Amino acid sequence: MARLLLSQGLFLVLSFLSIVRYAAAVGTPFGRATGTTGGGSAAPATPTSLDQLNSWLSDSTARVIVLDKIFDYTTSEGTVTANACKPWTCSPNPQLAIDANNWCESDGVPASTTVTYNAAGTTPLKVASNKTLLGKGNNAGLRGKGLKISGASNIIIQNIKIVDINAQYVWGGDALQIDGGNKIWIDHNYFQNIGRQMVVTGYGAVTATTFSNNVFNGQSTYSPFCNGEAYWTALFTGNGDQITFALNYLYMTSGRGPHVGVSTSDDIHFLNFGTLEQAVTSKMFTFTITTSVGFHIDGHAIDPEVGSKVLAEGNYFNTVSQPALEGDGQTYIPTTSAQATACQSLLGRNCVLNTLLSSGALTSDAQTDTGTLNGFTDSISKGASIMDPSQVGGHVQANAGVGIVN
Repeated sequence: MARLLLSQGLFLVLSFLSIVRYAAAVGTPFGRATGTTGGGSAAPATPTSLDQLNSWLSDSTARVIVLDKIFDYTTSEGTVTANACKPWTCSPNPQLAIDANNWCESDGVPASTTVTYNAAGTTPLKVASNKTLLGKGNNAGLRGKGLKISGASNIIIQNIKIVDINAQYVWGGDALQIDGGNKIWIDHNYFQNIGRQMVVTGYGAVTATTFSNNVFNGQSTYSPFCNGEAYWTALFTGNGDQITFALNYLYMTSGRGPHVGVSTSDDIHFLNFGTLEQAVTSKMFTFTITTSVGFHIDGHAIDPEVGSKVLAEGNYFNTVSQPALEGDGQTYIPTTSAQATACQSLLGRNCVLNTLLSSGALTSDAQTDTGTLNGFTDSISKGASIMDPSQVGGHVQANAGVGIVN
């Protein structure tokens, strides 16, 4: 009875404080995004139409924009019929690929069919500088259209859902694109049913940016491997990215969790990735991943490409088929005390061990390539505070996503 009364009391207090809490983002930006203020002290306002939301996000006025519902763009711009191809022949429900920029031909697959998709998905909303975009409650955000930050700065996006963007079609649209920008905090959001990437950077440098407490839900009817799990999770290709990726929850994805690097020198530090958590740092690309969780990943998680260095610490891989690909980059994922001690010479501390539960084996290079550590001699990597992986799974699953802070 006392417990019930306490819950009721908390509800009353939270309700009473709601006006204050919705006036600004909850919590303080940390990691690379420290100091980000978004719309600052601007009076919070709720748009009443799609057009008004479009205008407020893209104008030059500092704003705190509060969404109180799902703004549905799905059919707002009509449909497009275009050539497409069938890169995957599995069953059931393989994704098809729109032949955007002749992608099918360049991939050696004939564009032998046509598809009709919602145009809104391929034209994301522009987000200008000095904006805070907040969701109210546990069901506010965007459906059928994503967001794009291009060269803008000082932006906070918190507690919103971005869902249902042409999920059947590769090149049907991204949930969040960032092509150059700095001081960006992406916190406590939820992504699902996205045709292409849930989040993607490139090709401009994305600096002073943190992705934290987000849920990447890969459950989907359509997927490249017909396993009900989205492949296109997170792709970081900006030339000179400096990103913290912390306390995020990747669930039932099958790839790009995340993919880092293309052809430049990218150093990535994965910390506490929950079932997988990460942190990344680089001369060309700095990416810090901490206390995130990877659960039931029927495919691969970390995907280091050409020029990348990936250091994984304190990660919790739970039912992950391939915790990391061998790839063309360098990876170090310590799981023994001797491997942890090997970090002392360059980091000035032991590495935090990773935990694999009901997951695939690591490659031998991932446990022996201490040359990877050369990319992590900066003060942020040396001074990283990393949650014990035994706590990560429960903490991230309980605290990531929408409805927690607002």
